[in-house]
Amino acid sequence: MKNDLKKILIVDDEPSILLSLSHLLSNNKVIVITCSRIEEAEEAIERYKFDLVIADIRLSGVYGIEGLELLSYIKKVSPETPVIIMTAYGSEEMRDSALRRGAYWYYEKPIDMEDLLLKVRECGIPVNIR
Repeated sequence: MKNDLKKILIVDDEPSILLSLSHLLSNNKVIVITCSRIEEAEEAIERYKFDLVIADIRLSGVYGIEGLELLSYIKKVSPETPVIIMTAYGSEEMRDSALRRGAYWYYEKPIDMEDLLLKVRECGIPVNIR
């Protein structure tokens, strides 16, 4: 039965987002692992096979595209894993770059949680739609 569990990795440097998304997506069929740094996320990806990754583009408050680098890394080591990218600092160029690199979906914060739940379900993860 344990092999039927789905695993979601959430990568964001804001503890409140990690907590709220973890609470929203966790249930008896879904394990959520959270990371606040790209190094932690890469270690988790090496250790586990994830059914979905949700990652912020900017981590540690530094202007950058760490999430896009993480997306490229995930697509290299686990090309079948869907990745949802999110950012509070979006642009059309950032969106296009994320989708070109293989993102399943792209959100600008604040995220519509109902829509996120629908996208997560599209990825085969059994979450409750409220």
